[in-house]
Amino acid sequence: MKPQIGIIEKNRAAVAQVLSKVLSDATIIHVKTKNAHWNLEGVHFYEKHTFFDIQIHQLAEIIDKVAERIRMIGHYAPATLKEYLELTQLTEKSSKNNDCQGFIKELLGDHEAIIIHLRENILPFGDTFKDFGSADFITGMMEEHEKMAWFLRSHLSDTQTREDLYSESMSHSSNNIHHIKE
Repeated sequence: MKPQIGIIEKNRAAVAQVLSKVLSDATIIHVKTKNAHWNLEGVHFYEKHTFFDIQIHQLAEIIDKVAERIRMIGHYAPATLKEYLELTQLTEKSSKNNDCQGFIKELLGDHEAIIIHLRENILPFGDTFKDFGSADFITGMMEEHEKMAWFLRSHLSDTQTREDLYSESMSHSSNNIHHIKE
């Protein structure tokens, strides 16, 4: 039985199609975050391993919420890897190294792509499709991805700052040694 919630079927179908893409993106980034969690190597392994684990759980909740929203508006959620890969705007793992910076940069780019896609659909969900509940829903999803992106970005800034400070200190050390020799 189709829901009688004040949104015509054509509009619910259009919203469900967009939400299916959102679900696919969330599933792909979930898998990519698991890849980072499982395969990360480097000096800060434990800290980043734990960080990625937290994001994996956040993404699992997002996936469940999106699938449930699709069902609430009377449609079935995609649930196969084939469907996800056909619907997603993201790519599978592209980084060849298992280093922290590579994983974080790639995941950050994916979150930012998802944020843009969600933001682009807020007004159409409400204005065009008259589904203000889904507009509000994806606004919340966008905010969750913004927070996750902020955390990823913060890890990059911290890493870059430490690397810059190290480079500077090594440069100063070299200069001091050079002056001592003269």
